[in-house]
Amino acid sequence: MFPMFAPPPSPSYNTVPVHRPPSFYQADSVPPPLAAVPVQAVWAWNFDQESSILRSFAMGARYVAVAVHYPGIVHHPGKDHNALTTEQRYALVKRNVDALKPLQVGIAVCDSQGRIQAWEFNLCNFRRLSDAHDESSLAYLAGRGLDVDTLAKHGVDARRLGAMLLSYSGLIGPRRGLSWITYAGAYHVAYLLKIVTGGGPLPPDVAGFLGDVRRFLGDQVYDVARMAAEFPALPVGLERIAAHLGFHPPCGSSRLAAAAGVRALQVFRRLEQGEFGGDVGRYRGVLKGLQC
Repeated sequence: MFPMFAPPPSPSYNTVPVHRPPSFYQADSVPPPLAAVPVQAVWAWNFDQESSILRSFAMGARYVAVAVHYPGIVHHPGKDHNALTTEQRYALVKRNVDALKPLQVGIAVCDSQGRIQAWEFNLCNFRRLSDAHDESSLAYLAGRGLDVDTLAKHGVDARRLGAMLLSYSGLIGPRRGLSWITYAGAYHVAYLLKIVTGGGPLPPDVAGFLGDVRRFLGDQVYDVARMAAEFPALPVGLERIAAHLGFHPPCGSSRLAAAAGVRALQVFRRLEQGEFGGDVGRYRGVLKGLQC
């Protein structure tokens, strides 16, 4: 086995304290969970086994969240990002995603009974000495526990992950009743599409990109950052929002890609079932960093 860090102690489900819901809560029907969601690290050595487990659990999937860690941004806008058009924002996303290699993909799946499982796929394709990256972004990720040299030695080829997701997982492709969740998701969704299409360039314009989003993920794609912006009482940042709402950090990898996927999924369900009362249609397909 090649763990990036020591495994956490097994959670004690009988000793986890029950937290009083924050004042933000308005829906008693969706109380905060009492236990942290475990994250399974996936490397080359256990990829087949974990892919099989994912496929089995995904048969009952209702929600899927994705978060991708990547080596920063190397192409920047010539003016304030808020002043860019949607087409200009997409051109910037495309230029960066086409030029860079993803490092880690976190996928969290929630079934119709509210059970959540999460996987963190560590990718082997990036090489610090030869591949484009932003050094400060790598330093930030290293501080959160991501070791790119360990990924290069023991990770999964991104093409292998893409083939599994596309043809085996049961998650990719239009599927009735399945919602995809992300946070500040333009880059996360773009990298996911790059992976499932074999690493090729993204479509040339935003219309082609959104067409691919619908083709591979369906028309139920939501960005939690856009939804949370409706509530000034919520803090900024996914980790802060999840903590504010009373969610425990995921165990096993609480600061990397799968943890971000878990938090995005938990926060989405809280907002959807609580504050929005199930009416989230106006946020469908709106990705922060692209349309807003």
